[in-house]
Amino acid sequence: MPGDTDSILSALRDATRATLYDGRLYLVGGFVRDKVMGLPSPQDDIDIVLEGDALGLAQFLYDRGVAQYHPVVYPRFGTAMIVVQGRDVELVTARVESYAPDSRRPDQVRPGTLADDARRRDFTINTLLENLHTGEIADPLGLAYQDLEARIIRTPTDPALTFADDPLRMLRAVRFAARFGFAIAPETWGAMRIHARRLQIVSAERIQEEFSKTLLTPRAPRGLELLRDSGLLAQFAPELLEMVGVTQNAFHAYDVWTHTLIALGSLPLDASLTLRLATLLHDVAKPRTRTVDAEGHVHFYGHQDVGAQMARALMQRLKFSNDEIAGVTRLVAQHMRIGEYHSGWTDAAVRRLIRDLGPCLDDLFALHRADVAAQSPERQDISRALELRARIDAIQSRQDITALTSPLDGQEIMTLLNLSPGKQVGRIKDYLTNEVVEGRLAPDDKETAARLAREFLDRQDSE
Repeated sequence: MPGDTDSILSALRDATRATLYDGRLYLVGGFVRDKVMGLPSPQDDIDIVLEGDALGLAQFLYDRGVAQYHPVVYPRFGTAMIVVQGRDVELVTARVESYAPDSRRPDQVRPGTLADDARRRDFTINTLLENLHTGEIADPLGLAYQDLEARIIRTPTDPALTFADDPLRMLRAVRFAARFGFAIAPETWGAMRIHARRLQIVSAERIQEEFSKTLLTPRAPRGLELLRDSGLLAQFAPELLEMVGVTQNAFHAYDVWTHTLIALGSLPLDASLTLRLATLLHDVAKPRTRTVDAEGHVHFYGHQDVGAQMARALMQRLKFSNDEIAGVTRLVAQHMRIGEYHSGWTDAAVRRLIRDLGPCLDDLFALHRADVAAQSPERQDISRALELRARIDAIQSRQDITALTSPLDGQEIMTLLNLSPGKQVGRIKDYLTNEVVEGRLAPDDKETAARLAREFLDRQDSE
């Protein structure tokens, strides 16, 4: 179990007290900012800067037994990574950096002062320092406190240079604005709009991480508007912009984009990333499936299926995990199911819904509530959803539907029907599982399952 932050800082403080490092080590970054703002910090890593040799400090802490493993050092940058009580601690030599126009890797690095190091930070609110030994908070540029007070996101130097150094900082500006409810300074915003295309040199993994963090903020809809208006969204998710201005049917008072943002803002604050992404993408295919019939009625036939395909393509492009992609695409593909419910549904139909959604069932209901909340006021009725939820709870209290499966496993099917491993075996097993869910086959009835499997194979062979 990794140590808590206080325990780690205490170990670092004790190991360096009454040494040449006493009073010269400073905590830097989001940890200090959040502490000054009185907020819990989500920071996992601990960053320490000093005017001096960070590599030497890393070796010193390793020799003292504070660092658990030999330091990982980056001599060109004057930085080192150590592990203390199971947590990463980055040690940084205060430095000055410069970048080539087509790269986010510095081509020149030299030692500098604490103020020099603060100038290479992304935003003024992240330039505060906390002395590890005295606890004193320093504002080396004299800008951090004033911008925190003014609730402004501003770069410590020329924003054009800041974003040239690392274009990902433009996404970070949006994230901080969405997290804290701060405004972006006009000169910073102007530079973001000018340099948005430079985001194309940033890896998909880094873009995805920042985008995900923005979606997890309390003001994610505002973050998306900022991404759109700055031109940043067009660089990594242009298909989202297709929703802007697309009018809907009489059930909707808003265009697809506005509806989506309202739905996203209607989610619980603790909504998972998977649920937030599914809400963002649930109607992404409406622009591509929009039709108008002879009476002038607007339709979006199949938008849930096309949307699932678009969601998969977007998430694969941004290097989301397979589990995240599976969860989001399932929710997008199934997001109309609750709205289709009526009291005439059989218990078998309800069991199918439970089976089809699996662990995503609760998220589907949350997505449905958010979707309804973003429709016209006269359509904001969730009574049928509540009825369906009650039926699901009653069925699940009697039987674990998600545990229902074929009485025959794959090996038994292959032996019974003399089949080799392949898709045919999977199709037969899925068919038998469906018969169990429908209530036409008992989960332990292997004899009937064998007969049904033979009949299924015979039908397949005759087609």
